[in-house]
Amino acid sequence: MDLLLPNLGLIIWTLVAFLIVFLILKKYAWKPILKSLDEREQSIAGSLATAERVKAEMAQLKNENEALLAKAREERALLLKEARDIKDKIISEAKEQAKLEAGKIITDAQAAIEQQKMAAITEVKNQVGNLVIEVSEKILRRELSNKAEQENYIKALANEIKLN
Repeated sequence: MDLLLPNLGLIIWTLVAFLIVFLILKKYAWKPILKSLDEREQSIAGSLATAERVKAEMAQLKNENEALLAKAREERALLLKEARDIKDKIISEAKEQAKLEAGKIITDAQAAIEQQKMAAITEVKNQVGNLVIEVSEKILRRELSNKAEQENYIKALANEIKLN
């Protein structure tokens, strides 16, 4: 029970020991502790300021990146549009060229057909002319006195020509 009720001497000696420790701490430890606390506070404040500055820089960089991305998208869209325009132009030029070539081929073919047609007509005319000459020759060689015989002979020659 003595431990629960302290003596006046114990209280005084404890108080003296506390004051001695307090004075020693005040003289040698209090200033360095406060100094280190101030330094730590300044370090934390500096770190917070640096973090805010870095955050602002990151936001600025993000905005710049977004602007660059938007510009790159615009350039890409422009390049794609130009490529489509060039493609359409090339296709239309190729179609026009193909039409011109087709027209030229058709014209050449029509000219060749017309030339062959004229050659065939000329050949037919020559053959008809030769047949007429042959028939006339045969008729003249055979001078018939009878007109009915002459007409029969002409009909026979005409039938003979049709068979050939």
